[in-house]
Amino acid sequence: MRKSVNRRNSNRRFNYRYDFRAINEQQVEDITLEFFYKPHTITLLLVIIVTLLYTVMTRDESMEEKNIWYGLYAVIFFFMVISILAFPNGPFTRPHPVVWRIIFGWSVLYFLCLVFVTFLSIKQVRGIMIWLDDDLKHVKREVDVIEEYAVNCSEVTAARLYASLDIFAFAHFSGWAMKALLLRSYVMCWSISILWELTEVFFMHLLPNFKECWWDQIFLDVLLCNGLGIWVGIQVCKFLEMREYRWESIKDIHSTSGKLRRAAMQFMPQKLSPLRWLDPNSNVMRVIGVYILLVLFVLSELNTFFLKHFLRFPANHVFCWGRIGLISICSAPAIRQYYVYLTDTRCKRVGTQTWVYIAIVCTETIISLKFGAEEFTRTQFLNVIGWLVVTLVMALVCLSFGAMLCKWGYRKEVEVYDGNLSGPEFPMALRPLSKYGRASCNGSDSDRCSSSSTDEDMDLDSEKEELNYLVNRKNVVKSSKISKNGKSFCS
Repeated sequence: MRKSVNRRNSNRRFNYRYDFRAINEQQVEDITLEFFYKPHTITLLLVIIVTLLYTVMTRDESMEEKNIWYGLYAVIFFFMVISILAFPNGPFTRPHPVVWRIIFGWSVLYFLCLVFVTFLSIKQVRGIMIWLDDDLKHVKREVDVIEEYAVNCSEVTAARLYASLDIFAFAHFSGWAMKALLLRSYVMCWSISILWELTEVFFMHLLPNFKECWWDQIFLDVLLCNGLGIWVGIQVCKFLEMREYRWESIKDIHSTSGKLRRAAMQFMPQKLSPLRWLDPNSNVMRVIGVYILLVLFVLSELNTFFLKHFLRFPANHVFCWGRIGLISICSAPAIRQYYVYLTDTRCKRVGTQTWVYIAIVCTETIISLKFGAEEFTRTQFLNVIGWLVVTLVMALVCLSFGAMLCKWGYRKEVEVYDGNLSGPEFPMALRPLSKYGRASCNGSDSDRCSSSSTDEDMDLDSEKEELNYLVNRKNVVKSSKISKNGKSFCS
């Protein structure tokens, strides 16, 4: 049994930073300008209170509509200030943790607005939208403007293909390049790309603008725009993964060009590690997790079309592209947290960004179902069932193909977790499925269970040693500051 433990320890490659605290409150490891990372809470409080007092006492209040606008601006501003002070950093710290706290604040604010909208009627929602932008009063839905879609699909000419490469083709390319940067997996990206085209086929009876010619879907969308975007995104990931960063303080750089280059590099990731969503040791819960991820991706895309169709605003309006931009930025930390939760059992709960992102997608779906209830009565129920089944099949195919690539040695150098840590723990309701994943220590394989418990004890001891080291180091630094300054205080 001792040899088995040693063999297991020699094959294990762990990253102890992958726990809930690391993905929810990542600390800055390389502080080069201490001023930007020291707390200035009292100074901030004094500045905003004085500014608020001056603004309230000096501004003209004769125009009632402007009073409401200024009040809304002030509420948003103070909510962002509270986000900076109270919200966690998340898994990212570049260019500065404050940036990701503000992004998280915007996502929470957007979620609260969605919850408010769910309790309104469509007339009230339209009234608020028209009050925000009067141009929306006479806006028509896209399906009411364009009479027919996918006309004369048999006529395929070079001029027609070139005419199809419009701004939406660039949106396809840039969007999939962003998705590839987030997922960092050819298998996952191609699975979602194909699944989305199938989703358009299943829901074209609800949204006629989903109708496209076969050559448009297969060649222009999947192979050209989506495929090229996925390839570019993965190549950027590989380039960033291979680089070794040595972050030098900007104070130690003497040339102007060097300082500018270092300032620009602050907007680069601190490090970019490869991801392996799919693994030969994956269990049933990993399959369920991948399935949920595919459904969330497709629902997020569907909500873009459903919301602008039911609430009636054009694709070039800020309501549309602003939402797309916010969802894209918010999904970056959310996907990272979801990946760690899905692949490491030491992470016992999902991160806050993941929770809010899932809540946003679900609430948007509820709004679409509420305001499109009349049109959803025309839904072909078999199409919805077929879409759910196809999504599950795509998840299984995606997982199986990824596991086959791993067995064949594709990217074998990527750091993964061993079988006992490959996937989330089974909830109580799904505990009977555990026999298809990690073996239970109540079974007959006592040697493996005892070796696993020994390994867990060793991991716990290592984490305790690391924690004690950090605490001692912090106490030494604090005592040195006290002896140097004669006093200590925090602001």
